[in-house]
Amino acid sequence: MKKLNKLAIIVNKKHLGLIYKDNIFQDLSIGDKLKGIVKKIRKDNKLDISLGEIGYRNIEPNAEAIMIALEDNSGFLNLTDKSSPEDIKEILQMSKKSFKKAIGSLYKQKLITIKEDGIHLN
Repeated sequence: MKKLNKLAIIVNKKHLGLIYKDNIFQDLSIGDKLKGIVKKIRKDNKLDISLGEIGYRNIEPNAEAIMIALEDNSGFLNLTDKSSPEDIKEILQMSKKSFKKAIGSLYKQKLITIKEDGIHLN
């Protein structure tokens, strides 16, 4: 049996779209209404959709989520840039790529310190 790596969705009640499972960081149910962004229009006229912001617009919300997680965990997260994508997704509901961009931004702002054991709030 082949495991599906994407979900078919309806966009604006009339267009067929696809969301790739490795870009889903929340539980979804049939009938959910969510905001998304069209990443690409495919040759078959299906839309590739992202549920979050893409590119640099995604860094700030993810950095904020990391700061909240740090504050909720006494200023420490047992995650680094070497952590597995699964651990990052489970703890922060974001991709490893988004996580690395966000911690880079926080590090440059001197809001966090990155050590071998994880991220520490300054």
